[in-house]
Amino acid sequence: MIPLLELMQTRRTTLPKRLVEPGPSEDQLRQCLAAAATAPDHNQLLPWRFVRIPTAQRGRLGDALAQALIERDPDATAEQQAQAREKAERAPELLLLVVDDDRGDPEVDVLERTLSAGCAVQNLLLMATELGYGSALTSGKGLKSRAVRELFGLGPGEHAICFVSLGTPTRAPQGRARPEVEAFTGVLAAPGL
Repeated sequence: MIPLLELMQTRRTTLPKRLVEPGPSEDQLRQCLAAAATAPDHNQLLPWRFVRIPTAQRGRLGDALAQALIERDPDATAEQQAQAREKAERAPELLLLVVDDDRGDPEVDVLERTLSAGCAVQNLLLMATELGYGSALTSGKGLKSRAVRELFGLGPGEHAICFVSLGTPTRAPQGRARPEVEAFTGVLAAPGL
């Protein structure tokens, strides 16, 4: 098992088009989702969920993504629509993260619910890395489209946040510079300073 800090420093995004079979087994995917369940969750609202998109349903997702493109750009070419459809086919395992503004206690702010979802995704990604898989988060304007909302049956308070792609990287992801701690931390100054 990789020590936690090393695991966090090792995790990298691998573009979905560079994720191939094999993807996680059913047991490994369950481990990833169980890791997501350890995210902080004020009042245990479970304000987020993952929707798995099996290979047999990717065509429907591709059609919804093409329709989302047409909603934004009625002049989208056939080639652009084909590119939108192809995005549904890239990774062996594909999940959609959904956040629900209305689930449970209305006193728990939507930003707190979204933060909980972010923690869940990070835990899932770290477990996938531990298991030897590459991963990516992808989003875009299409997630807000009528076509995608209808495909996933999203209610008025539900938001499609991002897709999570998992699979075996075709090559080792490139390292990237991480910010120094001082770049994103500060100290509350005493009054009058």
